[in-house]
Amino acid sequence: MILLVILLPVIAGALGFLIPFQKRSHREIFLEAMMIVNSLLVWNLLLHRPENIFTLANFTGNLSISFQVDGMGMVFAGLVSALWPLATLYAFEYMTKEEHENVFFLFYTITYGVTLGISLSANLLTMYFFYELLTLVTVPLVMHTLTREAILASRKYLYYSLGGAAFAFIGLIFVIIYGNTTDFVLGGVLDPARIGERTNVLLLIYVIAFMGFGVKAAVCPFNSWLPDAGVAPTPVTALLHAVAVVKSGAFAIIRLTYYSFGTEFLKGTWAQNVVMIIVMFTIVYGCSRAVKETHLKRRLAYSTVSNLSYILFGVTIMTPFGMTAALSHLVFHAVMKICSFFCAGAVMHQTERQYVHEVDGLGYQMPCVFGIFTVSSFALMGVPGFAGFVSKWNLASAAVESGNPIAWGGIGCLLVSALLTAIYMLTIVIRAFFPGEDFNREGVKEIKDPNWKMLLPLFIFAVFIFLFGLRSAVLVRFFNDVAVGVY
Repeated sequence: MILLVILLPVIAGALGFLIPFQKRSHREIFLEAMMIVNSLLVWNLLLHRPENIFTLANFTGNLSISFQVDGMGMVFAGLVSALWPLATLYAFEYMTKEEHENVFFLFYTITYGVTLGISLSANLLTMYFFYELLTLVTVPLVMHTLTREAILASRKYLYYSLGGAAFAFIGLIFVIIYGNTTDFVLGGVLDPARIGERTNVLLLIYVIAFMGFGVKAAVCPFNSWLPDAGVAPTPVTALLHAVAVVKSGAFAIIRLTYYSFGTEFLKGTWAQNVVMIIVMFTIVYGCSRAVKETHLKRRLAYSTVSNLSYILFGVTIMTPFGMTAALSHLVFHAVMKICSFFCAGAVMHQTERQYVHEVDGLGYQMPCVFGIFTVSSFALMGVPGFAGFVSKWNLASAAVESGNPIAWGGIGCLLVSALLTAIYMLTIVIRAFFPGEDFNREGVKEIKDPNWKMLLPLFIFAVFIFLFGLRSAVLVRFFNDVAVGVY
């Protein structure tokens, strides 16, 4: 079953590309049905998770390509499978104004399977394999439009990702040498007898591997590829920022920290302080750049740079509650950010406007889109009653409980970030609904909300933003159970 849910999107993407459908709608029905079926299979797998590890291939020693459904895998696979069918439905309408649809949906669908491969990996080698494969299948999506900007952006994304993967590979090698296994074991797999006096060397390797996986998580100074990748179609950028790529980077760092090196080995060391300071700087840096950015998608991209480091801040606290907070923001941010990106994409699809100053007065012409965008803005700010408040509260609480003075400073970074988020998100909302007295309404009177294929996912995301904000206790308890090893 595990192998099926990984391979089915790959097969569906290939068939969607090869079969000469007579009508565009036939391909849409086929792909959407396959995405829904695969997501249902994933959820069935999570609800009836097998206890044993499934090994596809054995190599020398303890190296293998293996899969399992543990707590972390349940969180990430559940998130990906819930969002992908909705993102696909949105993409059908958005891509009507783009070329090379067949190629787009080929790689778009394959990415689903590859991301599930990362989610369900049983060891560091398997995760690394799919992590590299994710780069290869998403590069064509970034360069889809084949403009000069798209080609340069895809090249930058490829170079950064391969460079980061090389750093991460160093971490893999040292885990193989100094660990009892490469399997993911909560608490880490390093063997104290093998480490001996090489503690500082391994701490340095952890920092190197953290930054390697951190390239996809847009950690400073390796984040410039993410805003540049905004030239891709919005369904791609939404996945880059909310579901597949950046979340895979954060997921890999959680695995590295809690399941490979282990917090007992890392906590209280200079390595913990170094990575915590880096992510705290990234939180403030991303928000600061977002305030200055005038392009809609680039502004949201810098917001992602900041918010991804929220997750990593929880990771670097290196306590069970820190991991709970990190998982909370990993899930909640995915919904908030895909919602805001899809709203921005709807504006660009309906109006071909791309800049903040161009949204003046559109709130009256596109009330559904900008109403939902307002909801996602409040959530990203951390307003009580919305999803973002829950995860940010958990992060601040985990920082206080950790007793680490540097982590306490992180609370200040969260507050600064909340203030700057209010500035760069509400600026868009205010301009949309309150354009000023000199605004000419005749210039926008023909603009309207998009059709149901784009609106339905937006409404669903908005509902979940409220649900996570008001009824998240059960979900947070599950995250806590994952953090302490119940699942």
